[in-house]
Amino acid sequence: MGFTVTYLDPKPNSVSQRIMSLELKAQKGDTVSVHYIGKFPGGKIFDTSMEKEAKSAGLYNAARDYHPLMVVLGTGKVIQGFDEALMGMKVNEEKEVVIPPEKAYGKSGNHPMAGKTLQFKLRVTNIKRP
Repeated sequence: MGFTVTYLDPKPNSVSQRIMSLELKAQKGDTVSVHYIGKFPGGKIFDTSMEKEAKSAGLYNAARDYHPLMVVLGTGKVIQGFDEALMGMKVNEEKEVVIPPEKAYGKSGNHPMAGKTLQFKLRVTNIKRP
């Protein structure tokens, strides 16, 4: 009586890559896709990546693309507190964070959001490692 051994193809496929990406924890240099809702203390929404939320908050802009924001962590392209909040998050993880002015737009200055504490609800949709 004989038997046959079948070896699985060692090349990663989209399913195994997807499973692997679900286990990744975001780190410096990763490109993280994230949906977000930005609010002031008290609940007033000032920005969001989600069309439905933008419409319900009266912020909808037809010229804007409502998709997850893509951020390369550690490059300074977003405010410090936002970048730090994404570190260590996994795909499909949600987090609510409060970012003080010193980790947002500064305690004072010319930016309209200077001196403001910001709140974000974050949901990571993808992590791509270089």
